[in-house]
This record gives sequence, C-alpha cells and structure tokens, in this order.
Amino acid sequence: MSRFRFLAMLLLAAGAVQAADAPPVGVGEAVERPIVRTVRVSGTVTSPRNAVLSPSVGGLVAAIAVDAGDRVAAGDGIVRLDDELARLELQRREAELAQARAALADAERRLDEAERVRSASAIAETEIKSRQSTAEQAAAALSAAEAAYRQQQAVVERHRVRAPFAGVISERLADIGEWVSPGTGLVELVAIDELRFDFRVPQEYYPNVTPDTLIELRSDASPAFAAPGRVTAIVPVKDAGARTFLVRVVSEGEDDPTVTPGMSARGLLHIDAQRTGVVVSRDALLRYPDGRQVVWIVDRSAELPRVREQQVETGFTFDGLVEILTGLTAGTLVVTRGNEALQEGQQVTIR
Repeated sequence: MSRFRFLAMLLLAAGAVQAADAPPVGVGEAVERPIVRTVRVSGTVTSPRNAVLSPSVGGLVAAIAVDAGDRVAAGDGIVRLDDELARLELQRREAELAQARAALADAERRLDEAERVRSASAIAETEIKSRQSTAEQAAAALSAAEAAYRQQQAVVERHRVRAPFAGVISERLADIGEWVSPGTGLVELVAIDELRFDFRVPQEYYPNVTPDTLIELRSDASPAFAAPGRVTAIVPVKDAGARTFLVRVVSEGEDDPTVTPGMSARGLLHIDAQRTGVVVSRDALLRYPDGRQVVWIVDRSAELPRVREQQVETGFTFDGLVEILTGLTAGTLVVTRGNEALQEGQQVTIR
C-alpha cells in the first residue's frame, strides 16, 4: 500500500509541475477583412458665421448694448445711432402722407358729384375729365407719399444695428460719441454653434477621402472632448507649397461648450485601403528592439496546447487591429494575453 501511495504522490506532483508549465493565455483568431488606413491630421476649429457688424447709415453712436464676451441672440439690439433728425423727417413724411390722403379724398368726392349730374347735362364733359385727371394725380401723389414714409421708416430703423445671428461678441470696435459711416466696423460677432473642424490633409490621400470617410474628432484644449465627425466638404489643393487639401468636418456628437472657434483640433481619418487582408488583435503582436515583430501561434494538435513563435511583417494598424502582410493565414489561433514570457514549444492553458 505504501508503494501505491508513493506512485500516486509522484503522479500528483507531475501533474502539478505540468500545470505550472502551462500558464493560462488568452487567444484570438486571425481573420481576413477590409483594410482601413488611419491617418492623423491636425487642424483648427472654425465658426460657420463670423461678421464685423457695421451701420448702413452714417451717424453718431448713442448707445452700445454689448461688450466683448457677451452672448447675443439673433435680432438683439447691438448699437444705436442718434436718430433725432431721422425721426423728425419721419414726422414730416407722415404729415405729407396725411395731406395726400386728404387731397385724394377731396378729388374723389368732386369726381363723384360730377358723375351724379352727368346724365342731366348739368356739367360739361371737359370738367368731368378734368376732375378724373385730378383724382388720378391725387392717387399717384398718395402712392409717392406712402413710399416716402416707408423709406423714412426704414432709415430710422437702420439707426439700430441688430445681431443677424446668435453668437458671442469677440471684439468691440467703436465707442459712444464716435461718428461712424456706412461700412465702419462696430463689433465683431462670431457664431459658436454648429462649429466646423478644418483639417489640412496630405495630397496623397485625396483620391481616397470621400463624404463617407469616418473620422474621430479630438480637441487639444479640451481633452475630454471626443466625437465622431462627418465630412461636409473636400476642397482640392489650393496651396502648391503645402501640397495639402482641405477637409471640412462637423461633429455628430453633442455641442461641447469647452470647444470654441480658433482652438486647435486633431482628427483620425479612417480611409478605406481598397483591399482586404489578414488582421489580428494588436495585443497579439510583440515588437523587439532589433526590429523583429512576432506573434505566438497556438498548436492544439497535442493533448495540451503548445505555442510557437512566428515572425511576421505588419501593415496598417486600425480599430485595435494590426494588418499582417506575411507570416499568418486567416483562421490561425494566436495568443493575445499572457504572451510576454512564453517559450518555444511551451504548453499553455487556453483561458
């Protein structure tokens, strides 16, 4: 009995040693799929609307309702010019309009009286025609007076400069008491919604970038910002020295108040390489200082799986995957976890 116990202990010890020599590893399969090329680009956050507001009439600045940094909504009053003379002119036009209406009413009354006695031959035909002409002239004068009144109303309204869109005042260019002329800058208004991300992309990628190209957006000034982007414009090369073209992108995520026009931005373009290839998880690849790149292949033909080292040549890296140009075929099982200290032919336990 003691001999049997001794043999059992030897078998248990051997099993323990074997288990110790078979460390647990995570595995993944090499698969064939379309290859995507990732390109890192840098650019600038820009505003879709940026305007220096100016008056359409000349005048003295009477009031400025905003300062740099203020947010305004579309239609808000920004600057008011002194409009005293314009309002006095509007009153005169209003009086002329009332006078024209009264003249037309009198001309129509006189014409109506003439028409009522026409059948009795109590008035000359010439007089009737004269009164018709007077009524027509009065109607035309009324139309002119109405147009002049509306014109002066517009002139009065133009003494107020309003925000054409919502945004932030980035700079104040005038002050109270200054005389300004049409075209003189008063304030600069910048929209801060629906921001655009403008990237300069090397010209070699021009044939492959399309409106369907995927892009990830990042902001240098706001590390927490991350959002998918949508390409809205592709502008061909216009700077021969830079050898780049413009790709304009808008964020498809929620607006982030920490991202503002003028900030630098980064993008990661996912460009279809127009081919398929074998890929494995990026964790499966080991790189050595001498330049070698290897993966550990799992051989499951034995009772316990064993691993062997396989040198590979890599291509593009994308989405946590790495393209294998040579050294692997689709369907091969490779180690993705616990591959740092493996040895050739070592037994492993697949986790």
